[in-house]
Amino acid sequence: TPDPAEIFAPANNEEIVLNFRGEKMAKIVGRLAAKKPKAGDKISGVLVKRGFNYHIVSPDELEHYTDLKQGVVLQKQTIPFTAPFSLLHHCLQQLAGTVEQSEKSSRSCLKVFDSVTVQQEHNKISIEWEGSEMGDMYADAVLTLCLQIEANPQAIKQSSLRSITKGQDKSSFEDRVEKLMIELYGEDNVSYQPKLKYITVTLDDHKAVINLKSYTVQCQNESLHQMVSSAIRRLHNALTPVNVPIIPAT
Repeated sequence: TPDPAEIFAPANNEEIVLNFRGEKMAKIVGRLAAKKPKAGDKISGVLVKRGFNYHIVSPDELEHYTDLKQGVVLQKQTIPFTAPFSLLHHCLQQLAGTVEQSEKSSRSCLKVFDSVTVQQEHNKISIEWEGSEMGDMYADAVLTLCLQIEANPQAIKQSSLRSITKGQDKSSFEDRVEKLMIELYGEDNVSYQPKLKYITVTLDDHKAVINLKSYTVQCQNESLHQMVSSAIRRLHNALTPVNVPIIPAT
């Protein structure tokens, strides 16, 4: 027979202490369980609760273990744009480095950061990207650039065609890289080793090492690697002459 129920009737204003277990157990299922984790490994997934049971699954496998389905939000923004599309191409190269060219419905398209697509239309451009934290950040940068070009295209042309004094001193450029990193991330997060020709940037337990001989960046965090690399590329482009074909006024 089951244990009889116990009834407690404390007096008014009497303190009552209830103890609950704080630990919760979650089972890892699906692709995440294919490899046994080791102590200290980080597991990233979606925590699903069913009744009193918890499971951790990969976002791609949600529909196999739950009634949920993963969707993608495709965002699009269209703005007026009458400046030359070739000027936008050049400015996007300065911003992102690599620009993929393609055609869609006989219209020129540019893709930057592997996530944001800019399509040329009549007196306007459309910007498309998949909604995400990184995608929204990249799209904001591209949108800001497009608005700046549209507001004053002649100033952007002159800036692109500006010739800086040739033969920049390499040590001077290294000093500028150090000052730029300190300005972006703070003096306490930047370490300069002139003998080894390295600059180390630390941000949220992530480290980016800048090789001042080759101006390459080594970092395991993709976001920090992208930000530091882009900053060095923009500084280098600002301090060295660029050869850009003169674009006729429209």
